[in-house]
Amino acid sequence: MRAVRIQEYGGPEVLKVVEAEVPEPGPGQVSIDVAYAGVNFADLKARAEGYRVPSLPFTPGLEVSGRVRAVGADVTGLVVGQEVAALADGGAYAEVAVADATTVFALPEGVDLRTGATLPTVLPTAHALLHEVGRLRAGETVLVQGAAGGMGTVAGQLAKAAGAGAVYGVVSGAAKAEYALKHGYDEVFVGDRWADEVRAATGGRGVDLALDPVGGETFRRSLEALAVFGRLVSFGNASSAEPWQVGQPELYPGGRSVAGFSILMLARTAPGVLREVAERAFGTVVDGTVTVPVTEEFPLSEAAEAHRLMGSRTSTGKLLLRVADRIR
Repeated sequence: MRAVRIQEYGGPEVLKVVEAEVPEPGPGQVSIDVAYAGVNFADLKARAEGYRVPSLPFTPGLEVSGRVRAVGADVTGLVVGQEVAALADGGAYAEVAVADATTVFALPEGVDLRTGATLPTVLPTAHALLHEVGRLRAGETVLVQGAAGGMGTVAGQLAKAAGAGAVYGVVSGAAKAEYALKHGYDEVFVGDRWADEVRAATGGRGVDLALDPVGGETFRRSLEALAVFGRLVSFGNASSAEPWQVGQPELYPGGRSVAGFSILMLARTAPGVLREVAERAFGTVVDGTVTVPVTEEFPLSEAAEAHRLMGSRTSTGKLLLRVADRIR
């Protein structure tokens, strides 16, 4: 089979298409004939920095859609040929991928394989950030960093559907701002002055809930942008900055709180909870509450180009790799 592998860490050019052995599922696992693989920022960090890479060579990729190829021992509820979406612990940039059965989901009725590849990380993450972790209530205000990306696009729609009083986004350029405004955002701030603009937009009050995948200085400024009793949810460290230490001086004066979320860690520690969140999240696509726009699609052989685009910070929406030559 074809697979995209890295032999060393570096830029997009280290992604190479190779011939590899077809993996077999172990107990509690399934193998999947991959139709599409999602491209996520975590894949770029794996390629460049070794994020969550156990050893080299390594095949990146966390989410796939396709058809069940084989099932391992002790797997129930999944059958060969079934259309599924899956959250994998790496290995998705390949014609065949293996995932734990606990993170393999039958595609909901009416959802095709192309859309299915957008679901495993983005939908459950956005849902958890807003509801399970962020505990958003109707009428509250929300601030989302990276509002034009795959997760940001979904978070804006979900927040608006939940009755948020106002949904604010932060992006890096004017074109991204225009894009985000089509996906649930009331106002989108461009550039480095967003903290002041948030305060101005809220009459100095701040926001009730802030979602931050960037870390570092953005984390600190997001904390400062919170209203009294506001919540900040950290779900990444795209800046690769040293983690901030938050304690009594930052939290006590306004009764603020900080929480964290990682869908990959939840998959390991509480897969049953992840399934519950995913089922609720997938339902928002089925009922039309949310759409996950695929803005760019690349063949597997052009994985490096997909990484270059995402790394350029000019991409919007969701990026996919089309893996299967023919998709029925």
